[in-house]
Amino acid sequence: MRRSVAVRLSAVLATGALAAATGVALSSSTASAATGGVTGYATQNGGTTGGAGGQTVRATTGTAIHQALCGRASSSTPITIQVEGTINHGNTAKVSGSSCNTAAGVIELKQISNVTIVGVGNGAVFDQLGIHIRESSNIIIQNVTVRNVKKSGSPTSNGGDAIGMESDVRNVWVDHVTLEASGGESEGYDGLFDMKDNTQYVTLSYSTLRNSGRGGLIGSSESDTSNGYVTFHHNLYENIDSRTPLLRGGISHIYNNHYKNLNESGINSRAGARAKVDNNYFEDSKDVLGTFYTDAAGYWQVSGNVFDNVTWSEREGDNNPAGPNPTSNTSVGIPYAYTLDAATCVPSVVSQTAGANKGLKVSDGSCTPQSPDPTDPDPTDPDPTDPPAGTNLSIGAGADGSSKASGTSYGNVVDGSTSTYWSPSGSTGSVSVKWGSATTVSKINIREASGSGAIGSYRVLNHDTGAVLASGSGAGVIGFSATSLKKITFEITSASGTPRIAEFETYAS
Repeated sequence: MRRSVAVRLSAVLATGALAAATGVALSSSTASAATGGVTGYATQNGGTTGGAGGQTVRATTGTAIHQALCGRASSSTPITIQVEGTINHGNTAKVSGSSCNTAAGVIELKQISNVTIVGVGNGAVFDQLGIHIRESSNIIIQNVTVRNVKKSGSPTSNGGDAIGMESDVRNVWVDHVTLEASGGESEGYDGLFDMKDNTQYVTLSYSTLRNSGRGGLIGSSESDTSNGYVTFHHNLYENIDSRTPLLRGGISHIYNNHYKNLNESGINSRAGARAKVDNNYFEDSKDVLGTFYTDAAGYWQVSGNVFDNVTWSEREGDNNPAGPNPTSNTSVGIPYAYTLDAATCVPSVVSQTAGANKGLKVSDGSCTPQSPDPTDPDPTDPDPTDPPAGTNLSIGAGADGSSKASGTSYGNVVDGSTSTYWSPSGSTGSVSVKWGSATTVSKINIREASGSGAIGSYRVLNHDTGAVLASGSGAGVIGFSATSLKKITFEITSASGTPRIAEFETYAS
C-alpha cells in the first residue's frame, strides 16, 4: 500500500536527528579544489551567467520581483534580484511591461533571459508559491527555500511544482536551494524540480529536496524526450517516495548525491534515457535505481556508489530495478571537467553544504566544505551596492513631484537635513531632483524619516526619457548604469501607510 509522506514525516525527522547526533567518521579522497561557480551541464551551450554585468535590486515581495523584471530596458537586460523575506500569494501580483510576462500567485520567469534570483540577509522563503521558468534562458536561482507548493487544494501555484521548467528552456543553474513539501499527490503536492518540453543544459547543485511524493522529472511523458543534459550533484534527497529524478530520454549526470529514505523508487531511467551515476550514497531506501512503472527501458552507467541498507524488489513486468548488484548497461561521455568526492564521505559533506542558508559552501573535491571564493557574491550581504561616495549632487538642486501631503515640501529631500521630509498625498507618489544642465548620476540614496509608513516597491526613472533605471523595494542605496540627465525621479509604487522621504541623495559614483 502507498503510504503518505506526511504520515512518515515525524519519524524520519527523528531518525535524521539521531544520525546527526551519533556522527560517523568517513574517509575521503584527494582532488583539486572547487571554485563555487557554475558547474555541470549549465556550463555548456555558452554557459550560464544569469544577471552578471547588470544592475542589482532588492525585493521583499513577489510583486517587487516582477516589477524588477518589468522595469528592465528589455527582456534580456541582465539583472540580479536579491530577495529577503517571505514571498507568498498575498504579496505576489501580476505586473505588466514590455520586458516581462508575469502572473499572480507564481514567480513567472517567462520569455526572458539573463536573470539571477538570490536569497540574501536573513533568507528568502517562497511559501506555497512556485517558481515557473518558461521559454527562457540563462537563469540562476540560488540560496532560496521553496515550500509547500500545491496543485490542488488552496492555494495552488505553478501546477504544484516548487521549481518547474518547460517550453524551450536553456541554461539554468539552481544552486543551494531547499525544496520541500509536506506530503504527496493525495495531499495536493506534485514535483519539487520538474523539466519538460525541450528543457536543456541545467544543473541542480548543493540543494535539499525532501518530504515529497515526487522529487522531480525530466520529460512529462514517454513521448517528451527532447529534454536533457542535466547535472545533479551534491544534493540531499530525503523522505521522497519516487522520482529522484524520473528521466525520460536525454542524458543526465548524477554524482555525489545523498539519497536517504527513498520509499518506493529512486532514479527512474526510462524511455531511452541515459544516466551516468557516480559516487552517490544511497541509504535506508528501496529500489534506488532502475526502470520502473513502464516497459520503455532506460539505461545507466554506474561506478563508485555506496548502497547502505538498500532493499531491492523482484524484476517483473514494468518493474526492473538495477540491483541488488547494479552494473552498467550503457556508456555516457561527460563534456565538462568535474571532481568526485569519495562516496563514503558524501553524507558528511552534503549535510554541511546542501540547501539554502549554508553560506554557499561547496566541497573542495576532497570531502571538505569550503566557503565561496572572495570574488563570489556574499549571500548574507544586506547591501545591494557599495555605500555612496563623493559629493551629494542633490544639495543645491531643485525638486518637484506628484501631489504632496499637507505640511511637507519637495525641497525637504534636497536640503541635507534628515529632520525634514516629503510625503506623497497617499501611499504612492513620486519626487524628483532636477538640475539646470545635464548631470551624470549612477547611484542614489533614499533616506526615510520615521513615521507611520514605509516604502514598499519603487522605480527610479530618467525623467528626461521615461526610461526605468532601477526597481526594487525598500529605502537605501540604489545603483544603476551611469546616466546623464537633467531630472531623476523616485516613484513609490507601493507602501505601508504614508512614507516619509527625508533625503533623496544623488551621486556620480
